[in-house]
Amino acid sequence: MSTTKKASAALISVFHKDGLEPIVKKLDELGVTLYSTGGTEKFIRDLGINVVPVEDVTSYPSILGGRVKTLHPKVFGGILNRQDNDSDVAQMEEFEIPQLDIVIVDLYPFEKTVTSGASEQDIIEKIDIGGISLIRAAAKNFKDVLCVSSMEDYTDFLNVISEGNGSTTLEDRKRFATKAFNVSSHYDSAIFNYFNAKGGETALKISEQNGKVLRYGENPHQKGYFYGDFEAMFAKLHGKELSYNNLLDVDAAVNLMGEFKNDDPTFAILKHNNACGLATRSTIRQAYVDALAGDPVSAFGGILISNVEIDTPTAEEIHKLFCEVVIAPSYSDDALEILKGKKNRIILIQNEVALPETLVRTCLNGVLVQDKDFKTDTAEELQSVTDKKPTSEEIEDLIFASKLCKHTKSNTIVLAKNRQLCASGTGQTSRVDALNQAIHKARSFNFELKGSVMASDAFFPFPDCVEIADKAGIKSVIQPGGSIKDQLSIDYCNENGLAMVMTGTRHFKH
Repeated sequence: MSTTKKASAALISVFHKDGLEPIVKKLDELGVTLYSTGGTEKFIRDLGINVVPVEDVTSYPSILGGRVKTLHPKVFGGILNRQDNDSDVAQMEEFEIPQLDIVIVDLYPFEKTVTSGASEQDIIEKIDIGGISLIRAAAKNFKDVLCVSSMEDYTDFLNVISEGNGSTTLEDRKRFATKAFNVSSHYDSAIFNYFNAKGGETALKISEQNGKVLRYGENPHQKGYFYGDFEAMFAKLHGKELSYNNLLDVDAAVNLMGEFKNDDPTFAILKHNNACGLATRSTIRQAYVDALAGDPVSAFGGILISNVEIDTPTAEEIHKLFCEVVIAPSYSDDALEILKGKKNRIILIQNEVALPETLVRTCLNGVLVQDKDFKTDTAEELQSVTDKKPTSEEIEDLIFASKLCKHTKSNTIVLAKNRQLCASGTGQTSRVDALNQAIHKARSFNFELKGSVMASDAFFPFPDCVEIADKAGIKSVIQPGGSIKDQLSIDYCNENGLAMVMTGTRHFKH
């Protein structure tokens, strides 16, 4: 039996009519009988094209306020019958069921209705029943039926039906079936996630429609993909395509700068997901200059991000550095032209969009999911545990360092002074190693640590870290506390004139 099928009849029932007119006219030109319902039927009729109401086939009107229109054996029999099955063919004749070779459906906009803030009743009414059933039936029977499940596929379908002069190949029908099951599974996942917003069911449904193939993954021998709506979050103004590693660094940069969103001008420089420079100043140019001073070596090839518009003086400074990506809420016209001076430099405007509230990562033969760490330490919550209390300037630096520490790989120690990152020790197996790394790095870039502060992402089980910090000139410490040996560190601080505050919140980042 030939796998190429000549279409004789099509069922069309869509929510959006955009782009439908040329399809309807082409099908009519090819002599395809059109069946339809409701608004789609009227749309076709208004084009001056003959259309058979589904009610004429089922002998039932649209009932229950339109909830039931196509749910009928004569409709689904026309879609699901197997044309090479003698019993099916006989029953089609017995019950006078019309053969349907093409099904074109566009589902109710459930997700858009949810995001619009509509009432629950309006949202429930946008759960498509007939449409999703038609899609599944037509896709299941792809050997005989071609299913168009989204208006995004209208152009593709029109090309196929035009080139085939009304005929479709098995390959085409299976390709459209794959698209259809993608649409239906995504739709069902969106509905489940709406009902399960409070997490009553311990099930994970993730569906992303926008997929992009990257040049490669973390390394050239690995394949890489990004699934998500990058264009909704960023306007890319210039530069090459972002890589897998670029995207990870951009994610880290955005999350870090989210802590300083409403602060004075703040600039951060990141490398391998960790900040190597960060400063808050009265101008964004000075914030950049002081962030760069934190580690001008690591900044080479880094990711740069600002919490305010990048102006011309700042752009002139940035242009002296080779960097992969620059991110800001906006740019002055002159600044943008300066930054475009390097053809591969990626320039992004960050838009305000809602970000996921959970973190997902593969683990072993499954997946780990957790809430994002939205807790930001504040001055009001600090518990002073030593005889010496931090000054107001030190408290400002302690909070600054704590925000940065939260977004640095554990084990980590952050040293800061005057709202500037002096150095950090990142991703060490020992907190002592992290501290020694930070001190060595700060000194290598000529930072005076006397009067600086230290932040730790977890508690100190022994007084060794505060002792090392004291000898380096550090005078104030912020840490979560919680060790059964907290008192040892407190005692050392009291004996040597250090101030220590505890937050009660650990910020591990593995």
